[in-house]
Parts: sequence; C-alpha cells; structure tokens
Amino acid sequence: MTAPPAAEWLERGFTPREKLGLALEIVRAYARARWLLWSTDLQTAVAALRAGAPDAVGNPAYTRRAGLRLGRTVARVLGPLPFDSRCLLRSLVLIGLLARRGIHSVLVIAVTSEPGFRAHAWVESDGVPLLEPAGPPFARIVEL
Repeated sequence: MTAPPAAEWLERGFTPREKLGLALEIVRAYARARWLLWSTDLQTAVAALRAGAPDAVGNPAYTRRAGLRLGRTVARVLGPLPFDSRCLLRSLVLIGLLARRGIHSVLVIAVTSEPGFRAHAWVESDGVPLLEPAGPPFARIVEL
C-alpha cells in the first residue's frame, strides 16, 4: 500500500478500505520480518527492511505524526493476533512501514539487570519514541 499524501491521511484518517490495506501490509511485514530474523542476523534484517526505501521526508511534523500513528496501528494489529508479536518484531514491522513512506527511524535495543535481566526494543524517529519506549532503568546497547 502506498500512503496517501501526508496531510490528507493524517488529517482525515483512513477509509475502511485503507485500514484493511494497512492491516494486510502490517501482517505481510510481520511475516517478512520474522523470516528475516530466522534466516539472517538482526543488522542484515534491518537493512533488508529498509532497502529500496524512498528518500527521507523532510517535514519533521509529518514524520512525527505519521510515525506515532503507524506505531499505534502496528501495536493494535499485531497485539491480538495469536503469534509472537513482541517488541522486537513490532519494531521491525514499524521500521519497514516507515521506510516505505520515506520516514527515517532508529531501532533501539536496551537491557536492564534490575530486578532481573530484561531486554526491550522500540523505534524512534528524530528522538521521539514511536512504540512504547523502555523506562529509565534500561541502558541502550544497540541503535540500528
């Protein structure tokens, strides 16, 4: 699905047909991200999801609003599905969607050891978290 012009879909929202198309795009992106993680390393998977992306959009207000909206949509679509939709896969799906729309993003992976070892991944664009970010006790270890 190619995104409608920026101001148009951000202001008016999606039509039912566009919502269905976006949901299908998210499920396809999930399948691709899962396959890439299974068949290669994380860095190569991220590069493959970004491959062929158009030039970055220069409007920060558009990228922030579009990124947040797409992040919420990814979480909503993948959340109730009966397969693994943890933070890393959600983040990879969102990176692919953003890249297709010319929106630059960064995958952040962070860890903490208190109260026990935990890891978390999320996506940022211009320093703004587009998926639920880690809380303060997490230390960033990788940014792709």
